[in-house]
Amino acid sequence: MKHKSFIVPHDFTPVADIALKHAIETSAKSHTIIHILHVVDTKDKIDDAVNKIDEIIALHAQEGITMTNNVKVGNIFKDISLFAQEHQAELIFMGTHGAHGWQNVVGSHALRVVTSSQTPFVIVQEKHAKQGRFNSIVVPLDLHSETLQKLSTVAKLASYFNSKVHIVTPSESDEALKEELDDHVAFCTRYFSERNIEMDAEILPSKDFQHEVIRHARSIDADLIAIMNLNRNSFLDVFNAKYEQQIITNDALIPVLILNPVQTQEVYANWFR
Repeated sequence: MKHKSFIVPHDFTPVADIALKHAIETSAKSHTIIHILHVVDTKDKIDDAVNKIDEIIALHAQEGITMTNNVKVGNIFKDISLFAQEHQAELIFMGTHGAHGWQNVVGSHALRVVTSSQTPFVIVQEKHAKQGRFNSIVVPLDLHSETLQKLSTVAKLASYFNSKVHIVTPSESDEALKEELDDHVAFCTRYFSERNIEMDAEILPSKDFQHEVIRHARSIDADLIAIMNLNRNSFLDVFNAKYEQQIITNDALIPVLILNPVQTQEVYANWFR
C-alpha cells in the first residue's frame, strides 16, 4: 500500500507537540509517514533544529509511526505549502496559541497561509488529542455553493472513523432563503444516509453564527469543526474572514479542518480511497 503523508510544522513549542500528537492519533489506522518540518531563516540554525527534531522523533519511537526530520531555510508562510506539495501530503497539522498567539505569529496572513496551499489544514490549539480521532464532526453550512464541497471530504473522514456528523445552519426568516437552506439539509440527509453515516441537523441563531457554532460544538463534545476557506462574505453574510479566524481560534480549543474549494477537496478525499 502506498504510504500516506502528513506534515507537522514544528516550532518546538508545546502546542506544536500537541499538533504532532493529533497527527499520530489520526494516522493510527493508516500507513502514514509524518514529516516534521521546521523552517529557519539562516543556515547557521540548521544543525540545532535538526538535533531538536531528532529528540522529538525519539520521544515518539514507541508509537510505531514513521517520522522524518526536515529543516528548511526560508519563509514558513510559503515553504509549508511548497513542502506539502513536494511530498503530496494529505493533511497539514499545525498548532496555534489561540487568537492572541495566532495574531502574533501569523497576523493578517493567517488565512493566506491556508489559501496558498493545495493541502488542507487541521489547526489545533492547546488541547490534547483523543484516541480514535474525530468521533463527532460539526459541519456548518450556508447558502454558498462551495460550502457543500465539504460533504465528500467529511463523508470519507466519517466513514473512516465511524464518526457522527452534525450539520448546523443559520436561522433565516426569509421564506425563500429558508427553503433553500432546508433543501441543503435534505440533500445532506440523503447524502450521508446513502453512505451509512449517522447525521443530525440543527438550526442555530444567525446572529454571531460563529459563536453559536462553537457553543454547539462544545455542547456535544465535538472532535472537529469542518469549514471552507471562502475568505469572503457569503450570501447570508455569516461566513467571512472574521468568522474563519474565530472558528480556528475557538475558545473550546476544538480542532478545525479548513479546506480550500475544489482543489483541496479532491486532494484530501484521496486519503480515504
